[in-house]
Amino acid sequence: MNMKGDRPYSDPEKAARRIMEHAKAFEPIQDGRIYIEKINRPIIDEDKATPGEYWAGLQHAIGQGWLEYHESGTFVRMKQAGKDLFA
Repeated sequence: MNMKGDRPYSDPEKAARRIMEHAKAFEPIQDGRIYIEKINRPIIDEDKATPGEYWAGLQHAIGQGWLEYHESGTFVRMKQAGKDLFA
C-alpha cells in the first residue's frame, strides 16, 4: 500500500508564499495588474497544488494584505506588504 505524505501546499501559508513568488516573477502590466492565470497555472500545473490548496493560499495572501483581488476575478495587484516579503 502506498501512503502519500503531507502535501507541500496543504498549509495555506506555504501556498500563499509560493503564490507570491509566482506573482513576483510576472512583470505587472496596466496599473500593476497581474493576471490570475499567471499565478494559478504555475502553482497548479508545475507545483502540483490542488485547486483547493491554491484557493486557500490565495485567500491567505489576500488576508495578509499581500495581494489585492479584483472583483472580476481576472487579476490581482501586489500590495506593499507583498512587496516587502521580497525586500
